[in-house]
Amino acid sequence: MANSTTQKVQDTTNKTAEQAKSAVSTGADKAKDMAHNAIDRTKDAAQAGADKARDLASTGYEKAKDVAQAGWDKTKDAAQNAGHMATHATESVGSGIESLAGTIRDSAPREGALGNAASSVADTLERGGRYIREEGLGGMADDLTGTIRRNPIPSVLVALAVGFLLARATRS
Repeated sequence: MANSTTQKVQDTTNKTAEQAKSAVSTGADKAKDMAHNAIDRTKDAAQAGADKARDLASTGYEKAKDVAQAGWDKTKDAAQNAGHMATHATESVGSGIESLAGTIRDSAPREGALGNAASSVADTLERGGRYIREEGLGGMADDLTGTIRRNPIPSVLVALAVGFLLARATRS
């Protein structure tokens, strides 16, 4: 009887051990599955966060690019408008000088030293007005640049003299 009781206890112990082993194995498998699921969810959340950050950065970049382009377009338009206004003003000044030449020619005597001087002044004003009207600021800048390149030393001396006179005029 002792053997049969010992056998029953041993069988029960073995059965309990196997159940415990099975429970531990099942628990470990569940824990492992839960850990893998948590890792997968974490990876998915991290990827979603990275995608969201990338989308936001891309959207921010696109918005900044659009704002910069709009600013550039406005600046370019303003510069073009200023250029058109300067061209129009230059043409008006040239026409005004030509008109002044015509007025001098009409008002001055036709003969004598005064007539010759008035005619010479009117001719010079007329040529200058036509030059300003036809060449505009760009043509005058090109001509000035060419003159400076052809005559560098006199140009520097003139610039120094103008600077000296401006300094004297603003100091007093």
